[in-house]
Amino acid sequence: MKKKHTPQKSTILAQTIKTGIIKGNLIPMFAGLSLSLYTYQIGLFEKIPEIIFVTVGSILVMGAAGAFNNLYDRDIDAIMERTKNRPTVTGAIKPQTVLWLAILMAIVGIGALALTTPLAALLGFLGLFFYTVPYTMWSKRRTIYNTEIGSISGAAPPLIGWTAIHPDINHPAILGLFVIAVLWQMPHFYAIAIRRHEEYKAANVPMLPVVKGVQRTYLQTNIYLLVLIASSFLLGSLSLILMVLALLLSILWLLISIVESKKVDAQRWANTMFLYSLLYMTILFSTIIAYSLLGIILHF
Repeated sequence: MKKKHTPQKSTILAQTIKTGIIKGNLIPMFAGLSLSLYTYQIGLFEKIPEIIFVTVGSILVMGAAGAFNNLYDRDIDAIMERTKNRPTVTGAIKPQTVLWLAILMAIVGIGALALTTPLAALLGFLGLFFYTVPYTMWSKRRTIYNTEIGSISGAAPPLIGWTAIHPDINHPAILGLFVIAVLWQMPHFYAIAIRRHEEYKAANVPMLPVVKGVQRTYLQTNIYLLVLIASSFLLGSLSLILMVLALLLSILWLLISIVESKKVDAQRWANTMFLYSLLYMTILFSTIIAYSLLGIILHF
């Protein structure tokens, strides 16, 4: 008789709090943080406690959001192929355990953010709230605009990183970073929705391509990419280099979308768009981090 494989506790915990998403969101958080240091000409070693607290706080708050999402979405996750083996679905972790884990992580995480600035803590709370209530508990199951609603919380990390260093979000650079982070999510998640079309349909999740079809998804994606191109100019108030990079990456993304949408295979469009979305995010935010840190080093 074949022995049933039991996941390790560390694996169960990682899947419950979605460590992959946490790692991905730490990049834009550090982009906001480093950009704030550079903008206000603050030395890296002057803010070591804030950097530690915002890192720990962000990890815990994002982990809490992932746990709340897994807990609430157990019925949907059980239907979808890519989520059916999550611990909250298989019973590898009890719902009560997930609930208390999420609550504890949220409290400690927001507390850690509060040790940087009150605004960073408020933004951490709002990001968690928007992801859990308006997105997970309401819009995800009711409207094709669930992606837009969820994008608000998805764009919180750069704001949290910025305000942990300097509690002011009126600067065009951080507004630009926030808008870019919001707009990036639509082409990214529309591509996922097409790739997983049948799973979302089976789970009765009203993703745009499921409800309105592929052609509407192409059109809406391209509209968002046009707005993304325009939002690149917000970075010009800080750096011409960063503005041009964001502009070129956005224009290339739109061209890829238009060219690939002319072909018959929607899956190919979705795969290409998904991969490019990851490339876009990695290149832009990594460059922002490198540019900001280099500027701080040269200044001091």
